[in-house]
Amino acid sequence: MSTIADVAARAGVSKATASRALSGGGYVSAETRERVREAARDLHYVAHSSATTLATGRSLSVGVIMPALDRWFFAELLAGIQEGLVRSGQDLVLYGTQEGSDERERLFSDVLPSRRLDGIIAVGIQPSTHELSRLIRVGSPLVSVGAYREQNSSVSIDDEAAARIATEHLIDLGHRDIAFLGGREDAATHAYGDEQRLRGYRAAMAAASLQAWVRHVPGDSTTPGGYEAGVRMLGDRQSRPTAFVAVCDEAAIGGTIAARRLGLSVPAEVSVVGIDDHAHAEMFSLTTVRQRPRMQGLAAVELLLRRMADPDAPAEQIAVPSELVVRSSTAVPRT
Repeated sequence: MSTIADVAARAGVSKATASRALSGGGYVSAETRERVREAARDLHYVAHSSATTLATGRSLSVGVIMPALDRWFFAELLAGIQEGLVRSGQDLVLYGTQEGSDERERLFSDVLPSRRLDGIIAVGIQPSTHELSRLIRVGSPLVSVGAYREQNSSVSIDDEAAARIATEHLIDLGHRDIAFLGGREDAATHAYGDEQRLRGYRAAMAAASLQAWVRHVPGDSTTPGGYEAGVRMLGDRQSRPTAFVAVCDEAAIGGTIAARRLGLSVPAEVSVVGIDDHAHAEMFSLTTVRQRPRMQGLAAVELLLRRMADPDAPAEQIAVPSELVVRSSTAVPRT
């Protein structure tokens, strides 16, 4: 196996110069750098990561924090992050920790402050336990994915606009009795993105003078959570809405299953709109507002690389565009 000494000898330079040429640390002329790289290619030399770390002072590792790994959004997002990090030569260090768990508390209090990471991408950080401020104190360049109040560098869709677009679609079809399904009642302190989506729904209803019809049926942002909330919302014939906007596609799919089990036809008796364009949305013919989590993952890596290059640059917020995808889960209300 070739060593850095072999590369240096072949290129006719010192080992220190060869190391700088391959690592990018320190000045090396373009001609010398190319000569060293050509020698490394000829000898099939691969720099050991620990040697690169010593030479550059960087770990070549990025920490990625996620609340769940078995959900569609997070899996797609992680695929985009991994693609971007592989392109940039960074290793991915993944921390999948559930909200409110002891492991998550230890991650923020002990693990991250003691790890040497070139940067951190945090997904779905929680306002209630001041996770963002704790991550900032770690000192690594930081990018968050998802809605957040504070002006940190972040990537997200416009959650408020997404719910407004979904609600306006139902209003344009002639619906008036439109409910909002899913999301926590205490979203303002635990899930800011859910709160923004609820705000977008309420804004659209207010703009159409439909405040009297506004109602939120809380539930987990999952298919079982949407099903349970859907049964509560649709079980009473006298009070069931003619349509609902779900906090996400998984909740919308759960609500759709609830409607069908209650003998209701979708969309003839109840119209449904989700937010995400989940992998199963097409299978359920679900009208939805599409977001692209894989694109958000790539954008988060690009933003983090800029922050790693210039940690003192002003914070950037990237809004990934979303669009309405009309399928057959919505129709004009039955008279």
